[in-house]
Amino acid sequence: MSKNIIVVGGGAAGMLAAYFAAEAGNKVALLEKNEKLGKKIYITGKGRCNLTNACDVEELFLNVKSNSKFLYSAFYGFDNSRVIDFFESHGMPVKVERGNRVFPVSDKSSDVIFALQRALKEKKVEVSLHTEVSKLCYEKITDTKADEEATDKKTELKITGVILKDGTTMAADAVIVATGGLSYPSTGSTGDGYKMAEDAGHTVTECTPSLVPFNVKEEWVKSLQGLSLKNTAISIYSGKKKLYEDFGEMLFTHFGVSGPMILSASASIKQSLIKQPLDMYIDLKPALTQEALDKRILREFEEAKNKQFKNSINKLLPAKMIPVIIELSGIDPDKKVNEISKEERNRLLMLFKKLPVTLNGPRGYNEAIITKGGIKVKEINPSTMESKLVNGLYFAGEVLDLDAYTGGFNLQIAWSTGYLAGTSAAV
Repeated sequence: MSKNIIVVGGGAAGMLAAYFAAEAGNKVALLEKNEKLGKKIYITGKGRCNLTNACDVEELFLNVKSNSKFLYSAFYGFDNSRVIDFFESHGMPVKVERGNRVFPVSDKSSDVIFALQRALKEKKVEVSLHTEVSKLCYEKITDTKADEEATDKKTELKITGVILKDGTTMAADAVIVATGGLSYPSTGSTGDGYKMAEDAGHTVTECTPSLVPFNVKEEWVKSLQGLSLKNTAISIYSGKKKLYEDFGEMLFTHFGVSGPMILSASASIKQSLIKQPLDMYIDLKPALTQEALDKRILREFEEAKNKQFKNSINKLLPAKMIPVIIELSGIDPDKKVNEISKEERNRLLMLFKKLPVTLNGPRGYNEAIITKGGIKVKEINPSTMESKLVNGLYFAGEVLDLDAYTGGFNLQIAWSTGYLAGTSAAV
């Protein structure tokens, strides 16, 4: 017998949940409060959409920061290869880039949305835009069979549908909540699902922005706005305690620092420390030891011995960075290279190997890629994504207390939990 299923939220998790719920022949309504589906997908990966990561499945778990064990059934049920197959079978070829990051061949996130829309149309999912859910409806179960499953779940409530903001009631046999977190609120992620979950008796853990850039104290950083550094290393300290280190890519902005390494650091550093000023050191030449770098600087100085200092280090640094390093070194820019002392050269060397920056706390939800925190996963069945408190209520995606590093892993969580919620609700 076909079921009546409602999916709340037309983002990544919601669209996939709706597709798989409908695949089994159920009547599925997808409710989205925005004017279009997948609004957050449009802006991910700078508009290119890093839709998953082509690593081994075991590596997916290593890149999940919170509650990775909870995702066992979800990841193995719908892994990264199945995500790729899904999109390619719906007319969107993909390519794999550095770090196993998977993108549409077209480099357009809109093609991800179009593929999903084609999939929903194919399964006759009824999509309602500008449709906001204000609350869930449930009833007490009076005739619960005392089987093992029922006692294990301690279920006392059963979902019956939803009430829309305009007061309309929509009946349903199952409801999947996939409303996202709090990051990028302009896309509609305003925490609606947390309130729905709490009203149903669920616990919502503390929520904070994650995969987010940092503000920086030093004024010179602003002059480097737009400069991207590749093959760089960073280390972040609280006092003498090292909190994080990484190698890769970073970006200077008008307010501070961003880029893959910085975003991953924001997910790794404990919340109790992240808002305090932290010391970050940038190694501009991580492939060279101090001794090897000193020899390289001496070679450059030898070639430019009659030049002014300001004209001698252009082979060692991006042009935009030269004035900053000259100023921080304290060496007179007009000084002849052959007059630079060993002490001055050592100061320059230390700036290359340990350029100091003070992190003044992370930016807010407006710039956070994801939300850390969400609905407590101990209250959700990891094999089905069903609530242990309300029969027929499922959750998927960022609304759950799940978050991962940058690189396509957070969207993989959305696809996998959406798939599991959709197929489970369909049964």
